[in-house]
Amino acid sequence: MVEEARNVAMRALARAGVSQSNATTQTDLWLDAELRGIASHGLLRLERIVQRIERGLADPKTSGEREWLGSSFLAVDGKAGLGPVVALAALDQIMQRAQETGIAIAAIGNSQHIGMLGWYAERVAKAGQVGIVLSTSEALVHPWGGRRALLGTNPIAIGVPTGEPEPFVMDTATSIVSMGEIHDRAHRGVPLEDGWALDVNGAATVDAEAAKSGAIAPFGQAKGYALGLAFELMISALTGAALGRDVHGTLDADHPCNKGDMFIVIDRARTDGLAGYLDIIRNAEPAQGFASVLVPGERGRALRAKRMREGVPIADPVWATLQALADAKEPAA
Repeated sequence: MVEEARNVAMRALARAGVSQSNATTQTDLWLDAELRGIASHGLLRLERIVQRIERGLADPKTSGEREWLGSSFLAVDGKAGLGPVVALAALDQIMQRAQETGIAIAAIGNSQHIGMLGWYAERVAKAGQVGIVLSTSEALVHPWGGRRALLGTNPIAIGVPTGEPEPFVMDTATSIVSMGEIHDRAHRGVPLEDGWALDVNGAATVDAEAAKSGAIAPFGQAKGYALGLAFELMISALTGAALGRDVHGTLDADHPCNKGDMFIVIDRARTDGLAGYLDIIRNAEPAQGFASVLVPGERGRALRAKRMREGVPIADPVWATLQALADAKEPAA
């Protein structure tokens, strides 16, 4: 099923005018999300990307334009390119520059949704560097104490080499859940958890469809709200991205994508003692109701290995859409 899904996605992107190289990058990102159980950032997003290409809102060929504004600061105009294509082109440059300067930053504007941030953090950490990835989104989260969506989900991922075969990778939104997860649950008809979201009137709801037009709660109450707001202000200040309710383009096929992305790569990582410390964490006595203590990223990594063997379960409506796009008689304009 994994290779079948790859084939269908590649065919659909090719019909939309995406080069094989760019389609491979985009598909790799989506499939890794599916393998890790993060369907919200997986193949359900393909239809929207095709629509954005058809409507001239996304450029299927560009990797953006990059300019060094200092020895360690890379400014990137994505030129409406596919998110992971623009991001990897910038990331490769700052990973190399960080070897010379110790640290390098890429600030990216005007590109499409970059998907699961941990995918990039893992790439950096596997190269022996520390990676920090941040992004903004449409206003989907209510401020703590509020009822209306005014902030993005504003995720962060951190990758650290540890001396183990697999690096440490943490990837989390500053909302209690991503809007992509809510869309995925709406696709599958699965209710939300209590406390996740409000409906359009500001009332608590477990109806995923109702939550799509409402607001998501920040994680950790006031602390998640504070972090999300800090990330949004910082990323906008460095990329020129829009703020709050002026952000569009990752969840629709009608507006230019004007969120911001930020990558930080730090070289000179030392791994002495890190693996041993993680083993102490893993071997900690579990609390009641828990079988064991996990290090962030391990559950997704185990699921990825399992699904590589057994296949990827893709929601029926998403699979039907993918096949229709791949088998369309006329290519996208």
